[in-house]
Amino acid sequence: MVARRWYSEHPEETYEQFTNRYVKFFENVDDQFELQRGLNNCFAYDLVPDVAIVEAALRAARRIDDFATGVRVFEALKTKVDKKSQYEEYLHALKPVKDELGIQTKEELGL
Repeated sequence: MVARRWYSEHPEETYEQFTNRYVKFFENVDDQFELQRGLNNCFAYDLVPDVAIVEAALRAARRIDDFATGVRVFEALKTKVDKKSQYEEYLHALKPVKDELGIQTKEELGL
């Protein structure tokens, strides 16, 4: 008789599936606890979330009127990326969303 480990037979999630899962999650967030739980889970992975995920998270923060979490999303991104240039690319890509939603970075707030 051979023992078998069934728990290790999960199919691997692709980056696109990961992105779609979290975009859908943030589109359905309706309270601060769920938003922060989703961000903690998303940023716990060994990758930097796609711009689409960050945009969905920012829109969720604005929808539930949680300005502070919106600012913290950018702090988390800054910590997660390897290079300052990567962070600047995210800021550039998200500038229209930031302007639309009125969310600023910690640096823009002078903190």
